[in-house]
Amino acid sequence: MLKIACGIDIIEVNRIEKSIINTNGRFIKEIYTEKEIEYCESKGKPKYEHYAARFAAKEAIFKAISTFLKDKYEISWQNVQILNDEKGKPHIEFINVEFNQIKSIDISISHIKEYAIANVSLLYEPY
Repeated sequence: MLKIACGIDIIEVNRIEKSIINTNGRFIKEIYTEKEIEYCESKGKPKYEHYAARFAAKEAIFKAISTFLKDKYEISWQNVQILNDEKGKPHIEFINVEFNQIKSIDISISHIKEYAIANVSLLYEPY
């Protein structure tokens, strides 16, 4: 029998912008993958909205998969990557971790000048 798990997160865009600016790039390297950085940097002036959206997405993912983790340090920011398909729809890639019990996972991301939000839903098979 499949079960559902979900996670949601909202973040102020200016908090992410300040973290990026005040850490001289350290925050970006700790949180985002190279592909995510490339994507966000390609967005010009509203790039901080895209960074914030990916931050919220990763937080939402961590909440959704928390049931599979012994502790929250079992997975890092770099183990999760949010990319967009050719139509612009975001999708999740796990890097160097596997969650075989996940049968389906979906993500929705939205952002405006002040806020970014993400929602993750997944179907999993309990062991």
